[in-house]
Amino acid sequence: MASKITDRIAAYMDAFPKEEGISLYHCEFVKEGPDRYLRVYIDVDEEGRYVSTDDCEKVSKFLDEKLDADDPIDGTYVLEVSSPGMDRPLITEAHYQKYMGALVDVRLYKPYEGEKLLTGTLEGKTEEDISIRPEGSEEVITLPLKEVAKVQLAVVL
Repeated sequence: MASKITDRIAAYMDAFPKEEGISLYHCEFVKEGPDRYLRVYIDVDEEGRYVSTDDCEKVSKFLDEKLDADDPIDGTYVLEVSSPGMDRPLITEAHYQKYMGALVDVRLYKPYEGEKLLTGTLEGKTEEDISIRPEGSEEVITLPLKEVAKVQLAVVL
């Protein structure tokens, strides 16, 4: 059910006016306690511009109209539209390709050399592995994806 809904949201966003410069980053339909949430994360295509509350409002109104017309979800749910944030997770292959060479935080299920959180430059990704160059190191390490809990952009202040 959730994948059908997220696929439908992706199709709706393909129809969102291109001149707005807004695209779908990721979508999830989840149950938390008694409530269900349709979370839509958007991004802007223009370099140096960030997702604004106006952008979220435009997408929310657009999706509300589409969802009301098609009514693909039985029962109640909450629609949330937001930015994926500065520390956005890398989920799809397109995300990994876009942020190749960026500084990332890699959370592991079990420690690697005593650490469950590694920060480094994203150097590569295959279907089975991720490669990073840890901060302050010239050595590139390769980690099996099955041992990686989450990869997200590192926030540098």
